[in-house]
Amino acid sequence: MSCGCKTSGDSSHSCGTKSANGCESVDTCGNSYKLSVFDWLSNINNPSQSQTDFVEVRFKNDRKFFYKNVNKLPLHMGSVITVESSPGHDIGVVSLTGELVKIQMKKKNVTEENPLKIYRLANQRDIEVWQEVRGKEESVKIQGRKIAYALNLEMKITDVEYQGDGTKVTFFYTAETRVDFRQLIKEFASLFRTKIDMKQIGFRQEAAKVGGIGSCGRELCCSTWLTDFRSVNTNAARYQQLSINPQKLAGQCGKLKCCLNYELDSYLDALSDFPPSSTTIDTEKGRAFCIKIDVFKKRMWFAYTDHSMAWYDLDVQDVKKMIAKNKNGEKAPALEDVKVHDIPVKSVDLIQENNMDRFERRGKNSGKNQNKKRPNNQQKPDNRPAENQGDRKKKPFDKAVQPAAKSPQQKPKNFKKKPQPKRDDNA
Repeated sequence: MSCGCKTSGDSSHSCGTKSANGCESVDTCGNSYKLSVFDWLSNINNPSQSQTDFVEVRFKNDRKFFYKNVNKLPLHMGSVITVESSPGHDIGVVSLTGELVKIQMKKKNVTEENPLKIYRLANQRDIEVWQEVRGKEESVKIQGRKIAYALNLEMKITDVEYQGDGTKVTFFYTAETRVDFRQLIKEFASLFRTKIDMKQIGFRQEAAKVGGIGSCGRELCCSTWLTDFRSVNTNAARYQQLSINPQKLAGQCGKLKCCLNYELDSYLDALSDFPPSSTTIDTEKGRAFCIKIDVFKKRMWFAYTDHSMAWYDLDVQDVKKMIAKNKNGEKAPALEDVKVHDIPVKSVDLIQENNMDRFERRGKNSGKNQNKKRPNNQQKPDNRPAENQGDRKKKPFDKAVQPAAKSPQQKPKNFKKKPQPKRDDNA
């Protein structure tokens, strides 16, 4: 089994350790470069085929290209090399070797004619210059944004990449419309004293360079494994019975999510067995129209035009039979006679999915009338402390059984009032 090599996402950092077969293992920083390809043919020897001289070299973020090893250098995954560039040379890291390079070149439509060459393995001086210029990229990006803002240009500088020898710097930017950046290039050239290259990228490419976490909780597909960006439209959401909500359907790039296309073919295959959603049926009780479709249960919901408050759940095969009767000039039976489940709107909360209080309804009356049907001989649990629970045993009667104490106002039955002496007012 081949070694799964991983290095840092920034090609200027290679903090991993080399294994015995020359393959760089997982780095100590815990990072992995983007859009990596697992070389499962690395330990398989096939003498019948000649080894290719091309290798895949990665640079910053997701930028990769193919170079020819004209000097027959002993290269392996993770080797830091000096390659041909215009002008000067560039520094990159070998990301793939062997027969899989031909497959990747065919996939990306790269021909073997007039290839770029590999000069040598990078020496210490090349690596020092490379790391020095790569350390300037963040500050250069901030300065470039300030200059573009001062010139009132409607553009956003997303990323900056220096060439390995520092002779050229590339600015990646996004813009809604065409931008005239001739004055901007003059400002950059006078400030940074190097050749300036401007490249416009799309918003999806911007998200792939920056990276992030999607709504699914995982890393963005465009920054981990997705290499081709297909067009996504709202029809993909409609076929999958999703609500057309831009806030939920948009990704980090502000465009529709690429994952809307992942299951679209499966939904289209399932919907091919369904009649159109605009189907209407003439029944004995009136005309009925389709409300919604359940792809997983193979059912369709219908309601009458004059009484749309009651929905009827019908099987797809039953709907097809009713449509066939209408085509023959016959009226289909009433929905009540064919229905599987009758669920009127009054008894079903149709917007239950969007109701935030739906989980609190069950426990609304919990705790009330719990002791209403308690048997007479069942006593309440003693929740007093353990040292006081023995007081009940010491008393012969419960408080409810003991006779009530006589109040001082009560009089005994044989009570006689004592005669009091008459009062003489003249005394």
